[in-house]
Parts: sequence; structure tokens; C-alpha cells
Amino acid sequence: MGLNKVDFAIIALYLVAITLFGLSFRKRHRSLRDYFLAGREIPWWAIALSIVAAETSTLTIISIPGLAYDTNLTFLQVVMGYVVGRIVISFILLPHYFRGDLYTAYELIEHRFGRGLRSLTAGLFLLTRAAAEGVRVYAVSIVVSIALGTGEIASIAIITALTLIYTFEGGLAAVIWTDVVQTVIYVGGTLVGLATIIHLVPGGWPAIHAAATSAGKLKWLDFRGDVWVPYTFWSGVIGGTFFTVASHGTDQLIVQRLLAARGQKQSATALISSGVAVLFQFALFLIIGTMLWAYYRVPATTFGRGDRIYPTFIVTRMPHGVSGLLIAAILAAAMSNLSAALNSLSSSAIMDFYVRLRPQLDEKEKMRLSRLATLIWALVLFGLALIALRKAGRVVEVGLQIASVAYGALLGAFLLGVLTKRANARGAGIGMACGFATELYLWLRTQVPWTWWVLIGTMVTFGVGWTASIFLANPVSSMATERKR
Repeated sequence: MGLNKVDFAIIALYLVAITLFGLSFRKRHRSLRDYFLAGREIPWWAIALSIVAAETSTLTIISIPGLAYDTNLTFLQVVMGYVVGRIVISFILLPHYFRGDLYTAYELIEHRFGRGLRSLTAGLFLLTRAAAEGVRVYAVSIVVSIALGTGEIASIAIITALTLIYTFEGGLAAVIWTDVVQTVIYVGGTLVGLATIIHLVPGGWPAIHAAATSAGKLKWLDFRGDVWVPYTFWSGVIGGTFFTVASHGTDQLIVQRLLAARGQKQSATALISSGVAVLFQFALFLIIGTMLWAYYRVPATTFGRGDRIYPTFIVTRMPHGVSGLLIAAILAAAMSNLSAALNSLSSSAIMDFYVRLRPQLDEKEKMRLSRLATLIWALVLFGLALIALRKAGRVVEVGLQIASVAYGALLGAFLLGVLTKRANARGAGIGMACGFATELYLWLRTQVPWTWWVLIGTMVTFGVGWTASIFLANPVSSMATERKR
């Protein structure tokens, strides 16, 4: 059926409106605190919705339905771990973030281990976050190219340019408040899509439920002890917990939002409530994938790859108007995530590196450089997305795998800093190197599911870092400690 003028009008209206809305925040920034932390005046509920938007992304909207279409609902076990991980962060890491006037997560590492390790952790974040975001930007091109008929390169360029405009001018305030709007749009659009699919399947929901149940498509719990299966209760909850403690507790993309809250209590409330919302969202997208299976009843390979199933259904089967709304909803998630990535990468690059080298810069010059960094990162992500065009596989799993490669080393270093007193910078650095090397090996040389990578990397980093710190302890400090005893 394809899109018509009404659909294109809805998409165009959305793109123009959200860009102008983001630009409305451009005159509110007088300092880096305003630009990178929104003046720490954001209410908890807005931060919660912003976290949901950052975590959802286009990968979730197009790839999770494809995953359920091809398999079942067992990915939901990983999301259960996402909720547990948020509770752990609220008790272990958040109190440390609110003890000082921090701009980035990696300032906490400097307070404990010094500047060298801060640079190492921030550099690792920049490297892996940029790579993961490149995959997410590529995911946008799948949708835009199917919907608008543009080439994938042109699609990437369009979304990157529009998102850059308001992120460049509006800073974190624009990011968070556009996230709020876009979360409402893509959740509302997805619910409309769900209702439409039910209407299109002969027999409605009873027929879908019966067919999916007989085929095992509604299975969501798997208590097998097989470590080689990526989505079991054990790998999902344990792996999902460690992944979330790392992604939401050490990754500047999320920590920056938590630091923008009015206080620690509001930050914790935002974080935990976002977990409940994310659990609902993933269940929604998985159910849509199951419903699409009941509608098509053909192998996922018929569409080329699973990531194309939902966008193809929207463009070819949805009523006009609804199609435009759903494409706009997917673009909402894409632009939300990209804007967050640009601002977090820029904040880390400026605060963790440049400002430390040039502390004499005045606030006006820092603001100018922060905007320039945002532009540079947009170009970097555009280039990485072009590289991701050649990457096969489900984009949601590719994105999670890339992020997981660094998360174990980062989380291990943070836990050494907040849970131990004997760990030192040299030991933590050695631990991080070993943890990162281990995760690279797991990614490139083994068939170990990605759900275990962060746990393994964290254990290696923490264990090696703790042991190395004992053997590499400063003799003078050790003797002083003995005298005190």
C-alpha cells in the first residue's frame, strides 16, 4: 500500500515541530551547568521518561518485535534484570554521585583513583558509546529508507542533521524535554499499532493467542541451566542486572540525566520508576512481534532480516494516517536517543579531557567548545553508522554486544572505588585492562552469550584489580597503615 500524502504530512509536521521545540531551549544556557546538567532543575518524572526514551531507541522498536517474531518472549527475562539493576544502583552508586558537584560519572573515579584512571574510564566510554550509537543511527536508516524510499546514507544524514540542530543549541534541557514529548508519541503510536494489528488478524486477539500458545511463542520463562542459551531466567536476570548496573551506573549517557535531578532522592525515584516503564515497553514490543507472526505466518528471512518486519508492516498494511503516526513514533525514539548520545559524548569529551587541560578558559569559551564538540560527535556517529551498514545480524543484539564489551571493565573499576579501601590506581588500571581483554575475547573468539559478558568482565576486573592493588601497594603507605594499627 505504501505511504500517501497524509502520512508524509504527519512525518514532516513531527520533524519540524520537535526540532522547533528543542530549539526553544537555546537561550537558557549561561554556563556548562546549564548546558550539560540543565541547571539541576529537572523533576524526577521528566528524568524517568527521558531514561526510558534513551534506553528504548529505534533498536528496541524495530528489532525487539523481530526477535519475538523469530523466537518467543524470553528476552523479557533480561528486562527483569534491568529493574533489579536499578535498585542496586540506587543504593551503591547514587549516594557517591551526589556527594560532590559532579558533571560526569568519571569524576567519581578521579576522586578515588586520580586523573589517569579517570581519563581511562572516560576514554573507554567515548570509544564504546560512539560505536554502539553508530549501530543505533544505522537502525534509523532501515525505517526511513523503507518509509520514504530514500537511500540508507541519505536517511542517516537527514536524522543526524535534524537532531544535531536542537541538541547543538538546547543542551541537556532540550534533550530531556524532547524525550518526554517523544516518549508519549512513540508509546501512543505503538498502542495504536497494536490495536490495528489485532483488527487485521482474522479472529482478533483470541485467534492470535491460540496460535501463539500452540507454537510456544508466548513462552517467557526459561529455567534451563544451559549457559550457552542467551535468554534464560538465570542469564537474563543475573546478566541483565549486571548490564544495567554498568549501563545506568557508569555510562555517562544515563548518569548525566541522574545528575540533572534536584537531589539524590528524586534521582533514585526517576531511575526505579523508569525500570517499571521499560518492563512494560519491552513486553509491548515483544507482544507486537508475536502478533506480527500470527499475521504473516512466514519465516523472518522472507523480509531479509527480522529488523525489517515491523517497519514493512507499518508501511504496507497499516491504514493511512496511522502509518505516518507510527513512522513518526519510531523517528521520535531515534532522535531522542541520538540527541542524548551527542550531549553525553560532548560532556565527557569537554569535562573529562579538554577542561582539565585548559582550566583557565572562561565560561563563554567553554560553551563554544561544548557546542563544537557536539558537532564533531555528530560527524563521528554519521561515519560509524555508515560502517554499521555492512554489519549483519539483529541490530538490537549488535548494539548490546558492543556496549557489553566495555561495561564489565567500567563497572569493575567503579566497584573497586566504592566498595573497597585497599584498591589503588595501578591495581584498578591492571584490572580494567584484563577485564576489557576478557570481554573482547568473549566477543570475538567464543560463543558465550552477551548476557554473561558484563558479569564475567566485572568479576575479572574486580578480582585482578583487588589482587594487583595488594601486591602493588605503596610500601610507605603500607608501613604508615601498620603503625596506625
